[in-house]
Amino acid sequence: MKNPLGNSNLTELKSKALKFFVKTLKYIEIGFRFATLKFNSAIKKKWVRYPLLGLGSLFFLFSLFFFSIYVGVWGSLPSKYELSHLEQSLATQLVDRNGKVIGKYYIFDRRPIGFDEIPSHLKNALIATEDARFYKHDGVDKVSLMRVFFKTLLMQDDSSGGGSTITQQLVKNIYGRRGSGAFNLVISKFKEFIIAQRVEDVYTKDEIINLYLNTVPFPDNTYGIESASQKFFNKDTENLTLNEAAILVGTLKANNSYNPRVYPDRAKKRRDVVINQMLRYNYLQPRDTVGMERDTIVLSYQKRTDLGVAPYFRELIRREAQDLLKNYKKEDGSSYDLYQDGLTIHTTLDKTMQQYAEAGMREHMAALQAQYEKAYGNYAPWKRASVLEPSLKKLPYYQRLVKDSISPEALEDSLNLKQKRKIFDWNTDETTQDISVKDSLAHYLSLLNCGFVALDPQTGGVLAYIGGIDFENFKYDHVSQSERMVGSTFKPFVYTTALEQEMDPCTYYDGAQEIYYFNNKEWSPANAGGEGEDLSYSLKGALSNSINTVAVKVIIDVGIRKVINQARRMGISSKLPQVPSLALGTAQIKMRDLASAYTSFVNGGRPMKPYYITKIVDRAGKTIAQFEPEVPEKAVMRNFTRQAMIEMMRGTVSEGTATRLRYTYKLKNDIAGKTGTTQDNKDGWFVGLTPYMVAVSWVGNDDYRIGFSSTGLGAGANSALPIYAKFMQQLNQDTTYAELTKQRFKAPSAEVREALSCAPIVKDSTSRVTKFFESIFNGQEQKFIKKVYLDDNGAIIRTEEEPVISDEAIDETEEVEEENTSGGFFSFLKRKKKNDEEN
Repeated sequence: MKNPLGNSNLTELKSKALKFFVKTLKYIEIGFRFATLKFNSAIKKKWVRYPLLGLGSLFFLFSLFFFSIYVGVWGSLPSKYELSHLEQSLATQLVDRNGKVIGKYYIFDRRPIGFDEIPSHLKNALIATEDARFYKHDGVDKVSLMRVFFKTLLMQDDSSGGGSTITQQLVKNIYGRRGSGAFNLVISKFKEFIIAQRVEDVYTKDEIINLYLNTVPFPDNTYGIESASQKFFNKDTENLTLNEAAILVGTLKANNSYNPRVYPDRAKKRRDVVINQMLRYNYLQPRDTVGMERDTIVLSYQKRTDLGVAPYFRELIRREAQDLLKNYKKEDGSSYDLYQDGLTIHTTLDKTMQQYAEAGMREHMAALQAQYEKAYGNYAPWKRASVLEPSLKKLPYYQRLVKDSISPEALEDSLNLKQKRKIFDWNTDETTQDISVKDSLAHYLSLLNCGFVALDPQTGGVLAYIGGIDFENFKYDHVSQSERMVGSTFKPFVYTTALEQEMDPCTYYDGAQEIYYFNNKEWSPANAGGEGEDLSYSLKGALSNSINTVAVKVIIDVGIRKVINQARRMGISSKLPQVPSLALGTAQIKMRDLASAYTSFVNGGRPMKPYYITKIVDRAGKTIAQFEPEVPEKAVMRNFTRQAMIEMMRGTVSEGTATRLRYTYKLKNDIAGKTGTTQDNKDGWFVGLTPYMVAVSWVGNDDYRIGFSSTGLGAGANSALPIYAKFMQQLNQDTTYAELTKQRFKAPSAEVREALSCAPIVKDSTSRVTKFFESIFNGQEQKFIKKVYLDDNGAIIRTEEEPVISDEAIDETEEVEEENTSGGFFSFLKRKKKNDEEN
């Protein structure tokens, strides 16, 4: 049973409350009627009615405009789902065979990191400077907006700062702004408001900080804190000091104006602003900044990757990767973008070996260039009008002057006018010099260039790759693009063919010079320094000493066409002329093809094509494509031939034209090799072979009109071999590569050892010596030379031998003979003959 007293009190309370509510409503109604009467009275006045109508219209139009942006009339806005699957534009990384980064391809140089890799002082510096209320707003800071409205817009106080939050800046970094002008800016701002609030609904505050630092632009076209940290301080983000973090955060206000590389003083002042902001918002205590105002900005600036390690190789991979990616699609069917999809391209290159090769190249080429210019002195060909003038006329600058119809005198003055120009010069680190167009051209014409490539012969994998002396100034790749005469480095193809035709390695050829008649032309190749006239050479002796006369005789004996076919099987694809001079390397061949062909000697007779990319991986770590080396099914030579050729080329290093590897560079490695020098000393070559590496180096002038002044300077042993030698010296000092450098060739078979057991060089015992003695006893010293007539295929039609009497020798004999009374046995015989005739 309920309590009647309690029910009575409750009823009375309800009654009072109802009366109070009714009374309140009446007062509200009276107030509303009064306000309505006043408003109706006031609205009849124009000065009230029109402003109110204007404000109402503006509010309606503003609401309609904002709604149109919200629904996507001015461009679609990303949904929360799309925002939760953000994919940033990421640089593609190029890595070596050990996973070391050797370069990037990018529109924006960006490499993301995790939030746990961001040091707290970096995060605090960012918040204190860019968005102090970051943890108090929902993506749009209304308080800051009101401050900007009243202080900046109404009171014209620029010190009030901006109203854009970190979240809004993140949106701008990811989606950018379209168009220009005030109207487009307003649209972009409203879009950023809307998207920023959606971002806050999807991501935590820490995730937003992480996204922001991974996308924000820094100076020098660098995107993301990790890339900036690596570029300016050469360290990971997590290792940045407070000073360094403040410097980078300071650049966010204006990338160019506060670039610490370009404007260190400005950057230091901006850094101090960042530190003061951290003090203001209690992220730092005064004791944390003691002495920091005196700290100077110390950078460890890393130049653009284009100027870093292996630039020619990276350019080669860029082109090849773009072609390869055309064959693969993403899961959504779209194509891969090399510059924005954050791929990782794994290559065969060894970064450390590449650095050794580049260091050796720079050291040698700088010294060789100085010797080269000194040897010519005042008679340098690049200073001659016959060389300089035609090159000048090809310059766009020269052609513009001619097109402007200026006088010859004015043209000459313009070409000789000195101005600041970028110049590559081994003698100075200064890239800008005060120099005229004409002198600049002469300077570039004087420069020697080079190429170097090292391959793993078992796979064809490129271990080191140098396309030229300087990628910034010489984009032309001398490994993969250039075709040059290869000189005596072609001779191994000749001797390989001879052995494949079962010629005995101990077949002796005399080194005498002969005259060849081929295609109605006379040609008489000679040996360097006239060597070999009275000697005979086995195949090993002729190859190791690079005897030209013997190489030509061998190619004629085995057949030029057969040599061409053998070179083709070994991977030479360039045009090979069917002429006897092919034996001396008159064919123009790419360096990479030459290196590929030589791999057959140390890979079981199977030539391996150069191989660059092992696999391509997407940003999630999924393998897009994997590549394997192309291994020929069959060997292109007998094992006997291969072993014999290795032994013959080892002789080049131990006793032939490449002995300076031993006595100058003190290399004790087991090396087989071949030097090469072309006509008029235009090209110097060297090929070095070890059990697990084939390397080729080339040196020459890009202008074929200009060669070395002498064979002593331009010979492959002097011009190209040192690049290889200095490379090997550094490898020998690095114990990491002991397995590569200390390997020795397998001992040749007993059959090969027996076949090569003859002496490489012997005194000539042919009938020429007999004829020489006979000529003396017959009263006249004569030399004989053989004339060889060849058909169109290079086969011998007939030979002739005839005596050659030198007028100079006759004159010399007449002048000296009477004075020479103690000239040895031959002089005695001549005097006896003369006395007999006189009696």
